[in-house]
Amino acid sequence: MKRKERSSIVLVLVFVLIVSVTFSLMSVEARKHHHKKSNSHHKHRKDHKGGSDSSGPTLGPAPAPLPPYGSYPPQTSMTVFNVLSFGAKGDGVTDDSKALLSAWKAACKVSAATLEIPSDFKFLIKPITLQGPCMPHLVLQKKSKHIPDIKPTALRFYASYNVTVRDIKIINSPQCHLKFDSSNGVQVNNIQISSPENSPNTDGIHLQNTQNVEIQHSNIGCGDDCVSIQTGCSNVHVHHINCGPGHGISLGGLGKDKSVACVSDIVVEKISIQNTLAGVRIKTWQGGIGSVKNVSFSNIQVSDVKVPIIIDQYYCDKHLCKNQTGAVAISGVKYDQIIGTYSVQPIHLACSNDIPCTDVDLIDIQLKPSSGNRYFQKALCWNSFGKSQAPLVPSSIDYCLRSDVSGSVLRRIARSHEHVC
Repeated sequence: MKRKERSSIVLVLVFVLIVSVTFSLMSVEARKHHHKKSNSHHKHRKDHKGGSDSSGPTLGPAPAPLPPYGSYPPQTSMTVFNVLSFGAKGDGVTDDSKALLSAWKAACKVSAATLEIPSDFKFLIKPITLQGPCMPHLVLQKKSKHIPDIKPTALRFYASYNVTVRDIKIINSPQCHLKFDSSNGVQVNNIQISSPENSPNTDGIHLQNTQNVEIQHSNIGCGDDCVSIQTGCSNVHVHHINCGPGHGISLGGLGKDKSVACVSDIVVEKISIQNTLAGVRIKTWQGGIGSVKNVSFSNIQVSDVKVPIIIDQYYCDKHLCKNQTGAVAISGVKYDQIIGTYSVQPIHLACSNDIPCTDVDLIDIQLKPSSGNRYFQKALCWNSFGKSQAPLVPSSIDYCLRSDVSGSVLRRIARSHEHVC
């Protein structure tokens, strides 16, 4: 066996200032091995083709809400468990896995315990399972004497394989709550994420360069995207999610600074979205290259969402961005059963002048203004090709997509982005 095959994964768990992760039961498993192509994508796509449940998302009962942070029992020396006290070195070289596991087991037996991971250390953690059930209100916390210049992520997995994260609550992360980067084989189930609506860049779950992912049966409320899917992601299945507040479920932004972006085979279904900036959207920067293809948004219930359906190839997070030619090509995107209310605009398809959106389907779209809302914008559709199917509300959506009968537009775009992704 090669040495690479024997090597174990390093999990970098960064817990930040005044960030607490409350566990009822957690299992985190990671193994590093040679990448094996998963067949789960075929299963997801096959299941999806079977149709969606017209009765709307069937979401399980929400877990009990977290009590306010100040309502937890006071900490004492008997309830604080520091990993250094259990033999951890924190030098980035010594294996601290056993020390972390010992500290976890000790803290797990005590009500309102705090497992401390000190700042200014680097802990090398190999594949490990932190398992409950534990006594109530177990908190993982970093205490820091200063606020860092770059806000860290509460929980991040890098280069991790076969990872399961379930039955946890993450609150008030300064930036992303849960992030997966360069990983494969990810399962997220029954988690709660909560941060204020006005907290910037606090994505709930952030995926980048990660494949074969399932995110399900979770409640996410934050100040940015509930789920953010970035470049290098494929075979991602997101379902049975309550999202709000936040910015909805997003692919992108992609292609910033003329970079290459490749995203494919994304299924988002049986989602409830309320009081968010967007519903389901794809956003790309001008000048990027690459492609977004084979994306399905289906059975999405929206309530008082500003703009439920968005493709924006002119994305800009500043006051003004320079106009550029070229764009990430978007094709094979289906919106099916997007139903509910909006507060600003029902649909916004702003596709590139140079690289139009192709093979876009709008099926059973029923969007009405929020109750009492008198001021809203009409549907915007620009340079988008595809087909629509009734029922369509408002009726202007029926004229949203242009027809590419000969397929010449699609073939031209396919040639221009050949061998990029």
